[in-house]
Amino acid sequence: MEIEKKFEKLKSKTFLITGGAGFIGSSMCRKLILDVGAKVICVDNLSTGNLENISELKLKNNFIFVKGDVNKKRVLNKVFKENHIDYVIHYAALVGVKRTIDDPISVLKDIDGIRILLELSRLSSVKKAIFASSSEIYGDSNDIPGREDHTPLNVRLPYAAVKSIGENYFRVYNEVYDLPTVSLRFFNVYGPRQESSSYGFVTAIFLKQVLDNKPITIFGDGMQTRDFVYIEDNLNATLMAIIKSSADGEAINIGTGQETSVNDLANKIIKISNKKTKITFLPPRKKGDMLRRCPDISKMKNILGYYPQYNLESGLKKTFDFYGHRLL
Repeated sequence: MEIEKKFEKLKSKTFLITGGAGFIGSSMCRKLILDVGAKVICVDNLSTGNLENISELKLKNNFIFVKGDVNKKRVLNKVFKENHIDYVIHYAALVGVKRTIDDPISVLKDIDGIRILLELSRLSSVKKAIFASSSEIYGDSNDIPGREDHTPLNVRLPYAAVKSIGENYFRVYNEVYDLPTVSLRFFNVYGPRQESSSYGFVTAIFLKQVLDNKPITIFGDGMQTRDFVYIEDNLNATLMAIIKSSADGEAINIGTGQETSVNDLANKIIKISNKKTKITFLPPRKKGDMLRRCPDISKMKNILGYYPQYNLESGLKKTFDFYGHRLL
């Protein structure tokens, strides 16, 4: 695949992946180790990450797991002191709308980790640092599709506030200290190993309900929309941000540019499962459920040179097959 060839220059480079036992972080660790041939140092406090996500990697010589909280300076100090690090991808964060609303103070602690990581990266002459931001910073915007340089940010939740602050920190370190940085605004990523508990994410929750032969539960009327991005597209776009110097200092949407309602998502999953699953509608959530969310992905295409490789049907099929196989 042409995209994979572009990543050959990252072979044997050392990556620090924070939050590397989480869904997206562990997927990146796996790709870097198994497909790219890089060395990975994975740091995670396992508050939301899972060791099972990286169990196959712990046997590899080019993989190091460090259990620790990146919001504590002594943890990252030790990692940087003991290793030469070429690239940093900062995923570590308290994630999930329900979880972050339930415990907003813990979310704010993530600002410490952002600050510490950037300063150590600067002092260690890291080649580039990537920040995993979020579409949540657009809030409940009427400007659809959301555009990085035009759509006003409408930060409503603690999680979104931290992501907005993080983007500013990363931009300042690029502009003032010449540390190459990129902030990537992730839209709704889904795929194998995503959390499916009540603190999890809609695609994984729906898949689990179908596989457990339970009704799919939808909050509200199901007309709220999102851009659902298969994990492999998210990973490829992130690595393109690593190798493209034109991305330095930018904030870039990472999505497919396709707006899909929650009702459509549920029906696609039911169709793929070939089951007669029913849909149950519940009262809408009081907080944290934005009505519409879809990105303009022009910057992703023009700056990163990346175009989505998976549509929703193909991504859901791969995800369903993964979970279905594990239940056999």
